[in-house]
Amino acid sequence: MDNQLMGTAEVAKLLGVSRQRVNQLSHRDDFPEPVARLAAGPVWQNADIERWARDVGRID
Repeated sequence: MDNQLMGTAEVAKLLGVSRQRVNQLSHRDDFPEPVARLAAGPVWQNADIERWARDVGRID
């Protein structure tokens, strides 16, 4: 499951924030780079987002 991909909606659900907030967070220097940018928006690896969220204290 570590190679699962996540879009903005999935990241928002994981973090408990809005999609707009994910867009804001994605501009932070420490936020993971997306593995792709599609017409529907950026796509991240699940493991990268979960690691970042643990590192910054957003999830346990």
